[in-house]
Amino acid sequence: MKVDRLVGILALLLQKDAMTAPELAEHFEVSRRTINRDIESLCKAGIPICTRQGINGGISIMEDYRLDKTLLSTREMREILAGLRGLDSVSGSRHYARLMEKLSVGSSAFVNGRDYIWIDLSSWYKGSLAPKIENIQTAIEERKLLRFRYHGPKGESGRSMEPYYLVFRWSNWYVWGWCTKREDFRLFKLNRMEDVAVCEQGFQGRKIPTPDFSDERVFPGGISVKALFSPEVKWRLIESFGPHCFAEQEDGRLLFEEEYTNEDNLLTWLMGFGDKVTVLEPESARAALLGMAENMIRMYKGK
Repeated sequence: MKVDRLVGILALLLQKDAMTAPELAEHFEVSRRTINRDIESLCKAGIPICTRQGINGGISIMEDYRLDKTLLSTREMREILAGLRGLDSVSGSRHYARLMEKLSVGSSAFVNGRDYIWIDLSSWYKGSLAPKIENIQTAIEERKLLRFRYHGPKGESGRSMEPYYLVFRWSNWYVWGWCTKREDFRLFKLNRMEDVAVCEQGFQGRKIPTPDFSDERVFPGGISVKALFSPEVKWRLIESFGPHCFAEQEDGRLLFEEEYTNEDNLLTWLMGFGDKVTVLEPESARAALLGMAENMIRMYKGK
């Protein structure tokens, strides 16, 4: 693709003092004539490229136009490359890997096998996640409506939206935009989306507020939970809520007090602890857990 090649040529010339047309042609596996046309395109775009004849000649960018290689430290560059590698973990392509190669051309100090940051943004649903992300990116870039089926706590429904942001937060991927059904901005979880498709119908876009993805905004509290946990599950509490979410009691049990957002999710979470938790509040959760336990006893006893 010509645009990719032009960016690649620019990256090479920024990293090296000069390169010859045959060297560039060999690197990008095109003809010398194609490289000459690319150099002409860069010049028309306002890039000050100069050529010099002779033994030490070649194609270069004027010295005062070059990026200072000390602008980014080795550590900063490695962090950028780690982030690009992480995006490739869900993109289903090598798009970001190719961009990473362009950024690191001529800078072996940046890519020397000593990378110590590895970011993997994929999930157990990687096979179905990558096509969704690709469609959402296309819809955002081309300003096209997005159509999908959504599975929520109240059942499934057909939705369409104007997508504006692809979001990775709370260890999951979401798309944020204007829901045409609710006529408001909504955040949809990709793992709950099915049959994601880009519509032919476009949209003009609207004045969009800065997205507020704070936990308090998206997951408002409202259910005060108070429970005693066995010390064996301390690690699970710390994993979910941090090391300061409980107070250790004299008998070793852990008094947990937090705000929760959804009673169904709360019950599912508590059930996962089995007999390692005693719920103190709210009373509605105690009653619901008791009813679920009684139903399970009848089910497993065949009554």
